[in-house]
Amino acid sequence: MHTSAAMTEAQRRSDFQALFQRHRGIVFKVAHTYARHPEDRADLVQEIAAQLWRAFPEFDPTRSFTTWMYRVALNVAISHVRTQALRHRHDGGSLEEAPQEIADTQACEPGEHHAQQQQVALLQRFIQRQPPLERALLLLYLDERPQREIAAVLGLSETNVSTRIGRLKQRLRDAT
Repeated sequence: MHTSAAMTEAQRRSDFQALFQRHRGIVFKVAHTYARHPEDRADLVQEIAAQLWRAFPEFDPTRSFTTWMYRVALNVAISHVRTQALRHRHDGGSLEEAPQEIADTQACEPGEHHAQQQQVALLQRFIQRQPPLERALLLLYLDERPQREIAAVLGLSETNVSTRIGRLKQRLRDAT
């Protein structure tokens, strides 16, 4: 016999799994943006999923799940980057090595896709050079999220989001 608490837990787990499966691409985008090595990405995906599960009881179903998911995922990823940066500094490594590794892993086909692949590699290098908050902003912007949602996810005003996007676009133009 199931108690109502057990039924609630089973329903909560089922609801979470359904929502997570429907929107799991968000987790992979965030992990890809904040972790450069495949094993680090896999660890970050697991860390984000675990934190989403822990935070799920606090999720308000009257709000947007994707906004909430982005907020949790980006907070975990930014914390992960900060932890990695501290660890990297302690080990004496340089964080500037990452962008070239990403560019080197881009496979270029001959023909018309070459220019597009170069642009993607340039954008990836640019994103990797940005501080964690700007990376989050770029990820949400490139995912075509509305400015209102970006503001809600990042805890910024819509005006601040618009200003930051404009500045990032200008920095990207200057970098090319």
